[in-house]
Amino acid sequence: MLRPASAGLALAAALAVSVPGTASAAPAPGPSVVTDVTIPAPALKAIQPSIADDHGVKLGGVGSGLFPGDRPGEFWMVTDRGPNGQPTVDGEKRRTFPVPDFAPAVLQVSVKHGAAKIKKYLPLVGAPGRPVTGLSNQQVHDEAPYGWDGRTLLQYNPSGLDLEDLVRTRDGGFWLVDEYSPSLVHVSRTGRVLERYVPQGLKLTGADYPVRETLPAILASRQQNRGFEGLAISSDQRTLFLAVQSPLANPDKTTGKKSRIGRILTFDLRRRVVTGEYAYQFEDVTAFDPKVKGDQSEMKISGLAYVGPGRLLVDERTDNVTRIYQIDLTRAANLLGGPYDDPATTPSLEALTDLSKVRLPAKSLVLEPNALVPSLPGKIEGLAVLDRRTVAVANDNDFGLGDFDADGKLIDSGVPSRLVIIKLAKPLAGR
Repeated sequence: MLRPASAGLALAAALAVSVPGTASAAPAPGPSVVTDVTIPAPALKAIQPSIADDHGVKLGGVGSGLFPGDRPGEFWMVTDRGPNGQPTVDGEKRRTFPVPDFAPAVLQVSVKHGAAKIKKYLPLVGAPGRPVTGLSNQQVHDEAPYGWDGRTLLQYNPSGLDLEDLVRTRDGGFWLVDEYSPSLVHVSRTGRVLERYVPQGLKLTGADYPVRETLPAILASRQQNRGFEGLAISSDQRTLFLAVQSPLANPDKTTGKKSRIGRILTFDLRRRVVTGEYAYQFEDVTAFDPKVKGDQSEMKISGLAYVGPGRLLVDERTDNVTRIYQIDLTRAANLLGGPYDDPATTPSLEALTDLSKVRLPAKSLVLEPNALVPSLPGKIEGLAVLDRRTVAVANDNDFGLGDFDADGKLIDSGVPSRLVIIKLAKPLAGR
């Protein structure tokens, strides 16, 4: 049975204690920072002139996804749905969109001589060329969208996307994952949405692009704002790997919030079908991040990166702590189409206590970015493998969202968007 990575850390610490009268070996060299840069943050209206009023919000959220560019020092990044908050208004929490006409965007970023530059900015558009926006898609399935003050109800937009990770293909196009449905999205090199794959039975109509119901229906029971968050592509570009951010609300929300079992899927790019579904065990939050006081729902997967056949890096985190693990799916059980895709199965996958039947992937700790760089902001969501000894991470700064003044202008949080390149202590296995 897989030993929790947290237990491995404790064991390593215990073994590191020297015994009086014995010789201690020199400590092995640890990981090191190669580059640490801040991504530029122009005003939203300056980069998307079609925005009516940006309320003083600057570009942010760009660390939601990270993928290596074609040249050293270049990266592709993606924003999420845009500036959004969750204030309590009249006794209830409401999802606000201060800049409702913002379009999620893909960025090409160059890192050179210790500075970052935005080389290309691609707001996503639908078939008619209209920006897709980041607004909620469907009543009941998604949160009701409100304006900046939480009092003006906005219209739902079936084309809206809450993008969280991306990969780029050799033809220059992109695949991205979205939290709303959750969904997998195919985008052209110019930023036009070509198609969107959603769970069976979702019945999302009225979008500005084709919507295909091909994903397992059980995925529609994702927790609110906890859809697909991680995406990776195999080196032959035949397979995508998709991670659900948190355990599904299966059979209910209470189960999902307490569960430690998530799901990672594989998607065949030739046939455009899901080919695999694997259980993933989150760490016990009590040891992982004591600050959240035992709230297991704070654990999330926020990024994936391909290492080798069946091997992935996984960005597992709370808002305070991030750890990068390597997993191996080659001997894990493929659950696709089995009883755990049926909502009537009891206990559900998310409620399991005996995990022997699902054969979890092997899992080992690779890196703790916050321990290496204590000044890193929270919410490390972007993850990329540059070579077998080098990775990059980036944070989602939530567009600097804080409070708004009486005139509706943002009082910026001051949290920057940072991208950090790290040399690992030892090469990644299997790459």
